Amino acid sequence: MHRWSSLFIPTLREAPADAEVASHKFLVRAGYIRQLGAGIYSYLFLGQRAINRVIRIVREEMDRIGQEFLLPTIQPADLWRESGRWTIMGDNMFRLKDRKGADLCLGMTHEEVMTDIARDLLRSYKQLPQIWYQIQTKFRDEPRPKSGLLRVRQFIMKDSYSFDLDEAGLDRSYKLHDGAYRAIFTRSGLRFVVVEADSGAMGGSQSQEFMVYTDAGEDLIASCAACGYAANLEKAISRLAPVQEMAPTGDGKPELVSTPGQAAIVDVTKFFDIEASSDIKCVAYMAKLPAVQEPRKGSPDAEFNSPVVAFLRGDHFVNETKLMAAVGATDLRPMTAEELDQWMHAPAGYLGPVGLDPAKTLHDGKVNVVLDPGIENRRNLVCGANKLDYHYRNVTPGRDFAWTIVADIRNAVEGEGCPQCGKPLKVATAVEVGHIFKLGTRYTQKMGSRVLDANGREVTPIMGCYGIGVERILTAAIEQNHDENGFWLPRSIAPFDVVVTVTNVADAALRTAGEQAAAALEAVGFDVLLDDRDERAGVKFKDADLIGVPWRVTVGKKAAEGKVELLRRGSKNGFRDVAMADLATELGRVSAEV
Repeated sequence: MHRWSSLFIPTLREAPADAEVASHKFLVRAGYIRQLGAGIYSYLFLGQRAINRVIRIVREEMDRIGQEFLLPTIQPADLWRESGRWTIMGDNMFRLKDRKGADLCLGMTHEEVMTDIARDLLRSYKQLPQIWYQIQTKFRDEPRPKSGLLRVRQFIMKDSYSFDLDEAGLDRSYKLHDGAYRAIFTRSGLRFVVVEADSGAMGGSQSQEFMVYTDAGEDLIASCAACGYAANLEKAISRLAPVQEMAPTGDGKPELVSTPGQAAIVDVTKFFDIEASSDIKCVAYMAKLPAVQEPRKGSPDAEFNSPVVAFLRGDHFVNETKLMAAVGATDLRPMTAEELDQWMHAPAGYLGPVGLDPAKTLHDGKVNVVLDPGIENRRNLVCGANKLDYHYRNVTPGRDFAWTIVADIRNAVEGEGCPQCGKPLKVATAVEVGHIFKLGTRYTQKMGSRVLDANGREVTPIMGCYGIGVERILTAAIEQNHDENGFWLPRSIAPFDVVVTVTNVADAALRTAGEQAAAALEAVGFDVLLDDRDERAGVKFKDADLIGVPWRVTVGKKAAEGKVELLRRGSKNGFRDVAMADLATELGRVSAEV
């Protein structure tokens, strides 16, 4: 057993002033972590024990499907240049130079390193499939570190990579990880949901996230209770309710209308006495398109080399992640006033699609016009006329203007219809604890990884990538299990299973009873923390409530009758009296039920 009196558990009565979410407040107050710098934390005794328990679960489940590696944190820039991500990662990557001037980085992920191993050592289809994983410290130059361990610059991650001969093999590896992840999060006591997700800078086709609903989350999840549909808002789609079209005016052709000072959508809809759903919103960007080699003249940032203009309903909002995926961009920024004049020949507030000469393909040097399906088949709409203080009405897509591509680029909204069953969607915040991707051949193709198939032909292995945020399992558990007094963790990841609290260690009989209770529990496999401190009982109870241990045994005045009090932290049923002789059996029984 561990004796509290000999341990370093620096609990605090007040949370740090900068702590906004429950997990941050309680991790600091309970003595799990201390901040060293912005987004950089030290793990103290209790924190390290909890993290080690999480890692043990992750390792046990991953060992069932893969093999553990440990790869370098410092990586040469040349690998990242081969994959094309040295530039894509931008300021999120920590970069450095060695004494000879060679470019290096601190690894934020290890696709490149794993692919380098694969191309050197995998030669034949007989060596496939392979699943390699590691549990490693990663680094990301997070621009806004906050929320304790949820948004940091140094973090522990389980990342794994699969190499298969074909799509069928990748499907199997993907399903193996899906099963392993569900087991990991279930064993960790999390209430989680699996959602469709965007692959982001990792690339690839299919992707899904494992999310935990919490107000501390920064992801928005659209879900349907009726059929189980769930997707990150970056990926979510929805059914729109029918909209009644406006009647045309005049001859039904686009009519130029003077609208002095009516730049905002709310002003336009009031001026025309229409719903926002009958107005065409225009949002203009400059995008980074890797396939476009020539920088745009006059652009303040030559990397943003392609104009992209999005058109959608006035009551909808652009989802920039969807828009980037639609055009193959790695980043977006709003057009400047000078760029609006160059590409749209119009000021902000009066932008519209009529008269634009859209690009035929995404890379042919003209404005890329992206149309959201919400207005594709509409009629008699209102839009900016690309002229100061003027709008058009009677505008019909297809008849009056063209576009480069049609793509769902809007945010789904709570209450809209589920894409699968039509029932209303709910949108709530969540935190991501895991993410799995089908990468395809993006890395193996670019980095020259090849194997011989059964016919002796050279083929490119197909990859998957699978990540788990180790600390996020801990923080998500705290977000799901806390009250005003502290938090409680599932036994599987708590630093201790039970704390035995002796109310008065100066009383020899109570001290002896506490020792006996702790020894009896330890003998049957419980990890026990004996609170033998010379402190008031109230102080001990507050600390026990605070530090995340799921069970408490109180050795107090009833010990003279051969009884102790057993409490499950977070339970509404309160204490129960248990005979000392039955304590180990009873705790074994009730803890197994949880």
